[in-house]
Parts: sequence; structure tokens; C-alpha cells
Amino acid sequence: MTSPTGKRRKAREEALKALFFLDFSPLPPYEAMTLYCSNFAAGQVPDEFFKDIAYGVLENKAGIDEAIVSHSKNWKLARMSAVDRNVLRVAVYELLHRPDVPGPVVVNEAVELAKIYGSELSPGFVNGILDSILNGLHPKKK
Repeated sequence: MTSPTGKRRKAREEALKALFFLDFSPLPPYEAMTLYCSNFAAGQVPDEFFKDIAYGVLENKAGIDEAIVSHSKNWKLARMSAVDRNVLRVAVYELLHRPDVPGPVVVNEAVELAKIYGSELSPGFVNGILDSILNGLHPKKK
């Protein structure tokens, strides 16, 4: 039996893969998501948490991307690798729209995904941007 933490990690991983697929699909976003779910993730999509993240990113993409760009110094979304961009989208969605998930957990999970799927520099890049966003949401007391 998989733990709730393991299920959520798998859901985040599948959401990352789905969003990565959407970046390169010529189909409209919701059609591409349906295609991904029915073909590539058939039987593997863990639960509603996956759908919440994947569709939540789609529905809130403009605000999520704005948050990423405003906290990434001298980096445009188009310059970021597709992996880093989508790891950030998954995490920023959770930070902004899933108050039930603690911010440090979101950041840690995103860094772990960046280690697996990104480049050697991805974990630090992702951590830096997410730390900035998290500090903006919950400023540290001096």
C-alpha cells in the first residue's frame, strides 16, 4: 500500500509529465491533457490530486507564470528549460492554491522533481525561485 505522501509525489510527477507534454503538443491545452491522461498515463494517474494540480495549472497559468517571472531575476519563461518551467508551475500552483500543503513541503517536492528530471543546475534554480515566492507569501519575521 502506498503512503499518502508517496501518492502525492507520484501525482506531482505525473502532473509535471502532463504539463511537459502540453508544452510541445500542437493541440489545445484541455484536448492535449485528455490525450495525455487517456494514452500516456492510462492506469497510472494516482488520484484527484493529479487532476487538481494539472488542471489547476491550466486554469491559473497566467497568474502562475506571472509569479514565476516576477521572482526570477533576468529569466523569461521561454528561456527556462521546459522541465524547470513546469516543475515551477506545479509548485507555484500548490503554493498559491493549496493552503493544505505546507510551503516547505511544496519546495522540497519541487526540488526533488528537479533533481530527477532537470539538469545539474535545476534544483538550485527551482529552489531559489520558490524560496523567493514563499518568502513573498509568508515574510520571515525579523
